[in-house]
Amino acid sequence: MGHRLSQITTRTGDDGSTGLGNNARVPKHHLRIQAIGEVDELNAHIGLLLCEPMPPAISQLLSQVQHQLFNLGGELSIPGHALLKDEALAQLDAALAEHNTTLPRLAEFILPAGTRATAQAHVCRTVARRAERAVVALGSAPDETVNDAPRHYLNRLSDLLFVLARVLNRFAGCDDIYWGSERFAQQQDPKR
Repeated sequence: MGHRLSQITTRTGDDGSTGLGNNARVPKHHLRIQAIGEVDELNAHIGLLLCEPMPPAISQLLSQVQHQLFNLGGELSIPGHALLKDEALAQLDAALAEHNTTLPRLAEFILPAGTRATAQAHVCRTVARRAERAVVALGSAPDETVNDAPRHYLNRLSDLLFVLARVLNRFAGCDDIYWGSERFAQQQDPKR
């Protein structure tokens, strides 16, 4: 693995390139760097979400997710290397199963709204989907290899963040904010 940071300003990136974990240098617009950046942004957004009130178990889960996202970014920075373990995906699956059973069935699409924590969880969800698209694009590029684990993890994490957004609304005493589709409005008020 590459060098640990001992100083932040190295000026080695002034030419528009950056170093990977295997000491190779690539342009900063490289698909691999874009994928790493999307994962980093997701981790930062989860850090912001963690500033909001939430049940301790969800806070602990999201803190563990942050560590796994760091592993995922490290894996992406070293082509062919694996850092994300099967247990990380199993943890997301277990959390999905646990939290999804506490929620009522959705009657319609919901808006990314409610409490600030819920809105931030939805921001995290959309950034997770963007990170997933970046990882898929990287894996589809010629001469690039990406393990399946990062793609699977980001896909499942996005689902979990949707579920947690709903849980966080309920934790704050709110309900889902349904999209005001005409069909849903007629179901709620048949006289319309």
